[in-house]
Amino acid sequence: MGNAAVPRLPRDLPPPDDASFRDAVGDVKPLPPQAALPRPPRPRPIAAFRRADERAALEESLELGPGEWLIETGDELLFRRAQLSTRLLERLRRGEFAVEDEIDLHGLTALEARAALREFLNQALARRLACVRVVHGKGLRSGPRGPVLKHAVNVWLRKVAAVLAFASAPRRDGGTGAVYVLLTRR
Repeated sequence: MGNAAVPRLPRDLPPPDDASFRDAVGDVKPLPPQAALPRPPRPRPIAAFRRADERAALEESLELGPGEWLIETGDELLFRRAQLSTRLLERLRRGEFAVEDEIDLHGLTALEARAALREFLNQALARRLACVRVVHGKGLRSGPRGPVLKHAVNVWLRKVAAVLAFASAPRRDGGTGAVYVLLTRR
């Protein structure tokens, strides 16, 4: 096909009406209507490295800093927020608060333990509990790495704003294998 010039209408002439268009086209038959076939839906796009990035972010969030692995199997855990008195921490340490619920993390991996602890604390806060016990174990069977869950619980609890304080339990309630946790009552 060549580049045929289309004749232009002078600007002062009105555009042709439908009747003159039909006269110009002549005897034309419309095409029969065809039902358009629906296209299958496209799969949702997924970033190529999304799963790897999510896994790396989770692993990074579980990593402990250089000084955070210095806890030994028999070491006592103690933590309090600045606004809490040392006397209150001592009362917690002696077990003078009623333990309203507990969770035992024995046998869980660090990933499972973190999820279980998060859910447990959320439920405790929703129930407005003041004191709970978290059993993490002493790590006696952890080998040269030391007590994995004990270290992790120590770090995780410090990062939860609703945790006012925690202290290793007295021997009767698990000793250095468990902590009492004092929570805010929102």
